[in-house]
Parts: sequence; structure tokens; C-alpha cells
Amino acid sequence: MWKKRAKQAASIAVAVVAVGAAVIVWFWRDRPRLDDIDWPEPAIASAALADTVTSTWLGVTTLLFDDGETQILIDGFISRPSLADLVLDRQVDNDMAMINFALDEYRMRRLAAIIPVHSHFDHAMDVGAIANRSSASILGSESTIEIARGAGVPEDQTILVVENQPYEFGEFTVTLLRSRHAPIGWRGSVPLPGTIDEPLTPPQPISAWREGRSYTVVVAHPTGTTVIQGSAGFGGESLRDVSADVVMLGIWGLESLGRDYAEQYWQQLVTRTGAHSVFPVHFDDYTKPFGEVVPGPRVIGDIVTTAMWLEDFRARWDNEVQLFMPKFGRPVAIYAQPVPET
Repeated sequence: MWKKRAKQAASIAVAVVAVGAAVIVWFWRDRPRLDDIDWPEPAIASAALADTVTSTWLGVTTLLFDDGETQILIDGFISRPSLADLVLDRQVDNDMAMINFALDEYRMRRLAAIIPVHSHFDHAMDVGAIANRSSASILGSESTIEIARGAGVPEDQTILVVENQPYEFGEFTVTLLRSRHAPIGWRGSVPLPGTIDEPLTPPQPISAWREGRSYTVVVAHPTGTTVIQGSAGFGGESLRDVSADVVMLGIWGLESLGRDYAEQYWQQLVTRTGAHSVFPVHFDDYTKPFGEVVPGPRVIGDIVTTAMWLEDFRARWDNEVQLFMPKFGRPVAIYAQPVPET
């Protein structure tokens, strides 16, 4: 009798898991269309703009800054675990072939620094592998340094960040300001909180990449300043004295936090810094292959609704700001954007 009941219980458990997986897949596939957002094209870099700083968006919040002499990489997420890897928390490894391809395809031959906004897998998973294929320093928290150690990056190639302290790389000056991760987890929690306290050597489950500390990254150059907010969190007075030309605004899950929260977020990052251009980042499905840009599912946050909110906030608070949708892999002359006349 007990064997029969055990088989029945096992069958029920399998059925529940199957139904749960099907529901997750259905919700994950229900997503808006980027074509429904009618924002202008940014100024693509050309020979006529050869002396300006370019920024190339490589998905999520991976951004390559280049002034022709020095390159700065924000984040470093090229390997793309699947949805099943994410849901089942399966062990994943760096995709070395894709990393090598990306470094070559986007000519990352002058990398001076790799700077994750925090230590979750979709930001910092590949920083060690990239550092080992370049002479770039990894600048980040204790958790980020443990990711580097797990990849075998030499200690003299890592820099444990001191918040609010400027770091110079060529003509770039980079400052990391303490920030907060968006509260998009269960009941307003932060997903995968905590720190990484020992070298993290892949393969590891997704949950091994803990948040560590979250930062707002300020990348300054004689030609302009960009603020990168990789996660839609805010708080404190860290941006009180920061002026910027461009804001790279992380919006993953922003719609799920409500319009009032989103408006405060805009005021903190855009109104306060006085930026003239805003690019949304971290809006794409990070389980898709590198180079494939698909909006995140509606269950996480509807980017079309978020875009309408941003347009409303601009009209209310900052009507001279321009909103641009980044194009994967296309270098943008970020400080060459025309500013509307008053």
C-alpha cells in the first residue's frame, strides 16, 4: 500500500512541477514589442565624429565606452544562461567561445577597466574571463573581487573600490556611488541578496552570484559625463552634487514597482543630474542569446508602459531631455546628441 501511495505522490509532484514550469514559460513568453516605442535614433558614431566618446550597448547593462585611446567596460555579461538554467538554478559556466567572439567583434583591445554595477550573474558573470583575455583591471566590491579570484585573475589586476573616490583610466574618470538594487523580488525584497565571501569558480548555480553591493557608476570624460544606473533602485543623497549629460537608466522591473516609484526614480537620476539624454538599459531578456534583443516579459515589467511613463515624466519635469532607444552593438556618439532649443 505504501509503495502505491509513494508512486501516487511522486506522480502528483511531477505533475505539479510540469504545470508550474508550463506557467512560468507562458508568462515569460508574454512580452510587449519594442516597435511600439517611437523614440528617435541616437547619433551613430562616424568618421566625422571620430574624436568623440562612443558608447556601445551589448545587452542588459553591458556598455563599452571608448574615446579612441581607452576603453571602459561597464559590467561584463556575454554568456547567457537559459530560462531553464535560471528557474532550476542549474550550474552554468562562462561561454568562452562567445566571449572571444565579442571581444574580437567589438574590438575590445584597449580595455583599461571592467566595472560591474553589482555582482549578480547578469552583470558580473564574465568579468573574470574578460579580464583574463585583456590587461583590464576589475574595479568593484568585495563580492566582485571574489568572482575575479575564482576566475584566476591576478590580484594586481583587481581594485577593491572605495566609494566616492575617483579612479582615472586614460582620460576617463570613474566614480562608484553607493546605491540600492530595485526591490523587485518577492514582497519587495532584493533578488539574491547577500555577498560572495570566497572565490567563485564556475560552473556554479545562478544563485551563487549574489548582489554584493550595488553602485551608481559615474563615467566622466573631458567631453561629457554619463551616469549608469544598472538597477532601478535609488535612495540617499549620492547624486546631490553630480551633473551629467547622459543617463543610462536601468528599467528592469520598473513598471512592476508602480508609477509613483518610477517618477521618483526619474527625478533622482535625470532631473537631479540635469542630463540632456536618457537611454534605457537592462530592459531586454537576459536568457536570450548574446546579440538577440527581446523585451523582458510583462510579468517582470511592461517596457511599453514604462516608456509612456518616462515620456510623461519628461514632459512634467525635464521637457528638454531626449529619450533614445539603444541599438545592440552600434557605437553611439553619446555627447553629440542635439539638444532641443528652449
